[in-house]
Amino acid sequence: MSLLTPADLGGWRLPNRVVLAPTTRARGSVPTDLQAEYYARRAGAGLVVTEGTWVSERAVGFRNVPGVYTGEQVAGWRRVTDLVHALGGRIVLQLWHTGAVSHAELLGARPAGPSAVDPEETVYLAGGRQRTETPRELTVEEIRRIVEDYRTAAVNARRAGFDGVEVAAHGVYLLAQFLQPRLNRRRDAYGGSARARRKLVLDVVDAVAGTGIAVGVRLSPYWTGGLFTVDESLRRDHDDLVRALDQVAYLHLRGPDTGPDFAAFARYRRLFDGPLIVNNGFDLASGNAVVEAGIADAVSYARHFVANPDLVTRFALGRELTAGDPATYYGGGLTGYL
Repeated sequence: MSLLTPADLGGWRLPNRVVLAPTTRARGSVPTDLQAEYYARRAGAGLVVTEGTWVSERAVGFRNVPGVYTGEQVAGWRRVTDLVHALGGRIVLQLWHTGAVSHAELLGARPAGPSAVDPEETVYLAGGRQRTETPRELTVEEIRRIVEDYRTAAVNARRAGFDGVEVAAHGVYLLAQFLQPRLNRRRDAYGGSARARRKLVLDVVDAVAGTGIAVGVRLSPYWTGGLFTVDESLRRDHDDLVRALDQVAYLHLRGPDTGPDFAAFARYRRLFDGPLIVNNGFDLASGNAVVEAGIADAVSYARHFVANPDLVTRFALGRELTAGDPATYYGGGLTGYL
């Protein structure tokens, strides 16, 4: 097996094992022909995972990032999926909620999280970067409403023609906030123990799966940085969460920042019997190696795909990759995007 061999993943027959990783590009809150062309150019990926997409207006944490909660957004995404499918691709929508890592300027009200603890992260506003503030604690009723927002987003994703959805439970955002005991100090059904802290993730997955759409989950058990650092104790909690996700279409793992670490991914290969996508720092050689070792079923690429929409072709022909320009990654117009 190699990256360029077919694979069965999530109920789909993929022509290759190269996955477009979710990559925020901040080109508009409603998908237009701009986004349609962007994803169409990358339809050669075995699987396309979209940028993180807001499940409701209460989930917003960045400007000019699309959602899937209005009719206009659903229609815009339909244009994207129709083009990707016309080109033979498969595409899933990543569902996103920023929780406490947002700002009143974006929400019109103070952000809310698992507990009233400042996540000590950065928010990007019209006037520049700003530090987060102490959020208010979500009520149980609000948590239930968030689960319903995810369910509705999945329904809308089906209306928009997506082949599946990916629940974003990685990084510094809402679902990861509930998994992190430094931020989740609740003593109810959603906090106080590792089992309670993972309840929201599992409730969301169950609600989304109940719509009949295929569901993948993205986790980052090796995340480092401030209050969100995952130490070995918390990594064991992630182990138990992964065991509980045995029915999802696939698991998408972000690995250590030190580069491809096969041992890190092998840990979760032993815990998860379903399709496994790995991410972070891979090139063609290391991508082939992790697949050939049987540790991963597919490898996702972000920055390589940003600068090389024809990444699969370049891999196949052994062509040199174009380097990206970080100054064009977020926001702006055509430059660095199309």
